[in-house]
Amino acid sequence: MSQINTRTKLERAFVDALGLPADTAVRQLAYGHHDHWDSIGHMALVAEIEDVYDVMLDTDDVIGLSDYAAAVALLERLGVAP
Repeated sequence: MSQINTRTKLERAFVDALGLPADTAVRQLAYGHHDHWDSIGHMALVAEIEDVYDVMLDTDDVIGLSDYAAAVALLERLGVAP
């Protein structure tokens, strides 16, 4: 089984939205600290999370989405399991 198939749904959302290699250490990612996670990648990630989890993020949520851990906390606050 490939690395991407064993990832959590949230990890797959990061990989897909940011166009990352399958072996990227997603849980270590932070906004602006990876070439793929720039402002455009950030909006793609927001859209992917909204689609995958059927949620709508408000402006504060979008701004607060600064790393993988923040995404987990956000989804937990919204009542969905990451």
